[in-house]
Amino acid sequence: MSAMTTKPAGTGGVVIAHIEALLAERDHVLVAIDGPCASGKTMLAATVNKRFGGNVLHMDDFFLRPEQRTPERFAQPGGNVDRERFETEVLAPLFAGKTVQYRPWDCHSGDFAVSRTVEPARLTIVEGSYSIHPDLRGYYDCMICLAITPAEQLRRLEQRNPRMLRRFVDEWIPLENRYFEETGTESAADMIVDTALLTIIEEKKTKGE
Repeated sequence: MSAMTTKPAGTGGVVIAHIEALLAERDHVLVAIDGPCASGKTMLAATVNKRFGGNVLHMDDFFLRPEQRTPERFAQPGGNVDRERFETEVLAPLFAGKTVQYRPWDCHSGDFAVSRTVEPARLTIVEGSYSIHPDLRGYYDCMICLAITPAEQLRRLEQRNPRMLRRFVDEWIPLENRYFEETGTESAADMIVDTALLTIIEEKKTKGE
């Protein structure tokens, strides 16, 4: 299937219509939202969840633990997340209709957070970089990849957390870009959402226009 491309002015409606059609055809729908950091994955997931309910799962909860952060691991495209634990503990059981229980990894405390229980739902959204890793693609009914220009990405990151900007530039963005290039994320996606105009929409909402 060739990917559908949509501009942000119609992002909410187009994505929601696509998912609504899937829900009309299937009892349970699994959606992945991947893309570069600061491209709007969490916001889009929240928008869809507000419309349909269900579950939202975050790949950020599966960052590598310190002992997993080896040169060999980082050499793997998409190796910057514990996708194996995510698949085993969460994605595969939910796909099979089972209730799951897992402990998110808290990067701030350097330890596991409290356990979280997730029940099967009609709609489950997985949002975050590396969510469309080739090892996980077979579980999804719809894969969405967000796009953002490098300049807008840096602007948003600096606005969000200027203290961490250098680490994003030197470490995390190169890891993401290699993953996207070597695993063909955009070509695998069912829908590509261009967020180039998203800033204008956000600013208008902030100003109450």
